[in-house]
Amino acid sequence: MSTVTSSRSSRSLSTPSPTLRRPSLDWRVRFAVLSLIWGFSFLLIKVGTDGYAPFQVTFGRLFFGTAVLAVAMIIKRERLPHGARTWFHLTVAALLLNALPFSLFAYSELTIPSTLAGICNATSPLWGMALSLVALSEDRPSRRRVAGLGLGFLGVLTVLGAWQGFHGLDPAGTAMALLASLCYPIGWIYVRRTLAGSSHSNLSLIGSQLGVATLQLALVTPLFAGFPTSFHPVSLLAIAALGALGTGLALLIQYGLVKEVGPTTAQMVTYFIPVIATAAGVLVLGESLSWNTPVGAAIVLAGAALTQSRTPKARTR
Repeated sequence: MSTVTSSRSSRSLSTPSPTLRRPSLDWRVRFAVLSLIWGFSFLLIKVGTDGYAPFQVTFGRLFFGTAVLAVAMIIKRERLPHGARTWFHLTVAALLLNALPFSLFAYSELTIPSTLAGICNATSPLWGMALSLVALSEDRPSRRRVAGLGLGFLGVLTVLGAWQGFHGLDPAGTAMALLASLCYPIGWIYVRRTLAGSSHSNLSLIGSQLGVATLQLALVTPLFAGFPTSFHPVSLLAIAALGALGTGLALLIQYGLVKEVGPTTAQMVTYFIPVIATAAGVLVLGESLSWNTPVGAAIVLAGAALTQSRTPKARTR
């Protein structure tokens, strides 16, 4: 879900490790598993909201995800970060990268199909490119990247069917999904400015961040959603899988990929997620699919790929 989040945050926060053992499972296999996990996350959100309120779904997701990372921290004997300033920045990051976007996606899928939510998630690199032009002075845009930005948003308009007045789409749900995607690059920029170069490990930081997000939802959920009044086993299983696999395990896999093959290759998982999310929504949930959805998604992904490209430096003789 927060795919580029993971890769860019890892790039900003990673610290060198004296001994890196190569995982026994090939990185391509782990890359494929990560793509499937995050691609199916939007289906799991939809199933979760069939039985529970969106805030309840988000709280469960964060709770199970934090549990997985807590176990990993115990096994690796990681310590919690120290310092009030670090915890303040983690609290803001938890809101921007976890609590807010997860909740927005859950609310959006009350009224829009999971396929559309998955495609909206793919706009994160486009928002990131647009924001970096303003917030990150060191990110000088090339013509190729600016063209990718324009192409990507043309793809968004294609997905939404702008020529027919966005007919058949719920504007509020679509806006929440796009806003959720915008939260990620805002969070990345914040983390890059405040926590880059931290002496704490990635696992310690992201585990603590997810734990703080869980506390945030623990405070908000009873106020706005109350407590569950009935038991829905299928929805509960979906929420548990969304948290344990789609959040906890997925982040562990992503950070492993970043360490082994670098953030550029690892973040390519972004371009597989909408494809898998669309296939899952159509084949499993029976969601309808018009021609402009896959065509627009392809344009979005092409634009996102261009925004992530770098112009090769001129060779000096």
